[in-house]
Amino acid sequence: MDLAYTEQQNAFRAEVRTWLAANVPAEPLQSFDTAEGFKQHREWEAKLNSGRWGMVTWPADLGGRGCDLIEWLIFEEEYWRAGAPLRVNQNGIFLLGPTLMEYGTPEQKADILPKMADGTEVWAQGWSEPGAGSDMAAIRAKAELSEDGSHYVINGQKTWSTRAVWADQ
Repeated sequence: MDLAYTEQQNAFRAEVRTWLAANVPAEPLQSFDTAEGFKQHREWEAKLNSGRWGMVTWPADLGGRGCDLIEWLIFEEEYWRAGAPLRVNQNGIFLLGPTLMEYGTPEQKADILPKMADGTEVWAQGWSEPGAGSDMAAIRAKAELSEDGSHYVINGQKTWSTRAVWADQ
């Protein structure tokens, strides 16, 4: 078994390293738990997207690079090596984005994914409730279709979410 990186993978690593060296902020961004820090991190998401580095595993036609698992791991390794900022939109790009790619309508994909990719819309994650915590099987809240069938109404009690104070969605 040959565990060495291929020539193409080494070239990809060099490309990632070069881009990050030229673009990672010299000074750490403020905490994204503050208004100014959240703004700075959103700007970082836009910069990543401008180089098509924001969603490297997403298909090219959705703004990504279509990276395979090894390329993604190379990217992550170089990202952390460069001391790049934490990702403020990780809930959207790593959780909702791939779900929409698989199950979303063409309209949802066209409307949501580009704004998620460039940091225009940051998504929060919310899925715990009293007595359930993060145990999805114990959640009692439920979504019910409205009478006119145009939207869902969530009934239940929510106590925790990730970055909801600053998120757009």
